[in-house]
Amino acid sequence: MKEADILKIIKSKIGCELIGDDCAFLKDLDIVVSQDSLIEDVHFKRSWCSPYQLGYKSVIVNISDILASGASPAYVTIALSLPQNIDENFISDFYNGACYALNGAKIAGGDITGSVDKIAISVTAIGTVAGRNISSRKNAKEGYIIITNGLHGTSSAGLNELINNGMNNELISAHLEPKLEYDFSVFMSQNVIEPYAMMDTSDGLADALFQIAESSNVTIQVDYQKIKHLNNVSMEQVLFGGEDYKLVAAIPEHYKNIINFDIIGEVTKYDGTRLKISDLCYKSYDELNTFKHFN
Repeated sequence: MKEADILKIIKSKIGCELIGDDCAFLKDLDIVVSQDSLIEDVHFKRSWCSPYQLGYKSVIVNISDILASGASPAYVTIALSLPQNIDENFISDFYNGACYALNGAKIAGGDITGSVDKIAISVTAIGTVAGRNISSRKNAKEGYIIITNGLHGTSSAGLNELINNGMNNELISAHLEPKLEYDFSVFMSQNVIEPYAMMDTSDGLADALFQIAESSNVTIQVDYQKIKHLNNVSMEQVLFGGEDYKLVAAIPEHYKNIINFDIIGEVTKYDGTRLKISDLCYKSYDELNTFKHFN
């Protein structure tokens, strides 16, 4: 079963209009909420990362969703399912990494349970929306520009280093200890007054662009040459690698003269193709070479 089919069933059962973005915007509470899970040997291997790095990344992946909404990260809760071979040093180092990732947010509880042989981590993040214009992937409009920041594909290249016992510490660090785009999020939410679309690239740059285009019923056109990346990172890693946790946004064109971010494309009227990246064209999501939890 595909992830899209699972989500369709869930939406039909709970009838909740809040589902669609990576964060749920609870207007009556003035907060956004997001939740992500990490499963050992699916999202990470203990032989590849230290407990500190695991704690750090567990929090970062959730705060990234808060930043993608335009909100300010405030609280996280952490639920851990742990096998018997976990010791007190692991717990101490894990929470040292988690605390370092908070950047002003606070850990407000969680849950501890046992597991048979694998670590499972589930983190919920809460952001405040006061003074912020909150994004939604459905807000891209014809005539908007596509902007992003930072290097793309580096985390995927780092994962490839780990898989192949590589020694490029710059790439490996980008995968295990990604840095978030706080300034990008703050600028968007405090300066763009119109509705705008923004997502993080946790599942890849092409994934985020396609999701925005589909949710907004538009076509997004991108010039690959304008996407910044290291020379030793492939096009496939840049577009489909994921876990860079950079932000990409669609905003009105008149902001182009006041931003210090990379303009990589534009939003046009839907013409039957959702995403065009230079000579590459994608009409359906299944055409993207992205990681899929469910086939």
